Amino acid sequence: MKNYDVIAIGTGSAMNIVSTLVETQPNIKVAVVEKDDVGGICLTRGCIPSKMLLYPAELLRKIMDAKKFGIDVEIKGIDFKGIMERMRKNIRHEIEMIEHGLKNSPNIDLYQVQGEFIDDYTMKVGNEIIKGDKILLCSGSRPMVPPIKGLKEAGYITSDELLLLEELPPRIVIIGGGYIAMEYGFFLAMMGSDVTVIEMLPRIVANEEPEISELLQREMKKIMKIYTGYTVKEVKKENGAKKVIASGEKGKIEVEADEVLVAAGRASNSDILKPEKTGVETDEHGWIIVDEYLQTTKPNIWACGDATGKHMFKHAANYESQIVYYNAFAHRRIKADYHAVPHAIFTYPEVAGVGMREEEAKKKHDILVGYYLYENTAKGEAMMAKDYFVKVILEKQTYRILGAHIIGPEASILIQEIINLMYTDSQSAMPVYRGMHIHPALSEVVERAFYNLEER
Repeated sequence: MKNYDVIAIGTGSAMNIVSTLVETQPNIKVAVVEKDDVGGICLTRGCIPSKMLLYPAELLRKIMDAKKFGIDVEIKGIDFKGIMERMRKNIRHEIEMIEHGLKNSPNIDLYQVQGEFIDDYTMKVGNEIIKGDKILLCSGSRPMVPPIKGLKEAGYITSDELLLLEELPPRIVIIGGGYIAMEYGFFLAMMGSDVTVIEMLPRIVANEEPEISELLQREMKKIMKIYTGYTVKEVKKENGAKKVIASGEKGKIEVEADEVLVAAGRASNSDILKPEKTGVETDEHGWIIVDEYLQTTKPNIWACGDATGKHMFKHAANYESQIVYYNAFAHRRIKADYHAVPHAIFTYPEVAGVGMREEEAKKKHDILVGYYLYENTAKGEAMMAKDYFVKVILEKQTYRILGAHIIGPEASILIQEIINLMYTDSQSAMPVYRGMHIHPALSEVVERAFYNLEER
């Protein structure tokens, strides 16, 4: 049995901690356990490859809008295979660089196998047994596949396998209507696929403000079919195609497709990791339970990122890795703070949000809500950005920013001004009023949302 100072499970945000330890403690010995390609979900099959695909889709969508501005353009062809290969080549290069760094570090032993716990602080990795004084559970997540009749027999892909496609499916049904479903639905539709989205909830991206979900659904319906309030009951093969059968309050639908993409959420990896054998408890869905310092129920075992099932974004995992480092290795006691976790959906239009939604804020505070349309700014009018908007939520007495929600061009950039203010000591909106906003720039839509507050 080999003994280590630290065992790190996963090569995503855990590597932020490992690299700091190696730089600051020359004699430390670390075991890194990774069952997949190194680099973590974000690099290998999440944020980065998906955004490399979504940018060409965004360009195509803008080209389609060019006629509104008197520009006559023609799209002569889309090299789907070339777009996919560019993505895979770039990702492979990054993976190889990370792997080389891990394998050539004198402080690190890389175990590229599936590991599982067999006893306290003890893991079986391949044919070896290893033990660690401290353990980092940064084991990520995987696509959740619901138990749908005939799905396995008919065949399907998840967001993982989509990245391996060589040919564009002429027709595809997407099961699910969340962030992943809408981003990949947008991409595939812009590449030329006939896309159908089936979502069991009453609206797509149901975690967004209702008015944002409704507007995004209306915009996405211009390039794909969307059925909300339908649950997929069965998938079967028929005459060389796949038939997806779903039912809802409005009756039954049957959709034929060449491929089925399951994008129904994420699942924990704890069933294969078996953390309970080292005394780490999980919740009813298998997510690792942590306290406000990100320590698990077992001393000296910590978790961050998707493994906890809380905020499944790379930027949240990076933040949590800092909290784990301070608490586990720097002898500090810092609580994780989730009051302003931002997110974005990279469709066209983009969606971005941070903090509380209106209904949640109403239950806890007396609030003011500011709302402003892109089209009522000079830049928004120039862009013909119709119906897109910024919505901000403030505490009435203090003008403390509680949340913000944007749908429209550059939403992921525009919201950063608000995010940064939410991380000041006062979290006040006053700097928005005191600061100059460039005219005529799109950022004015954020400023004017704060100038149009109403009681709710």
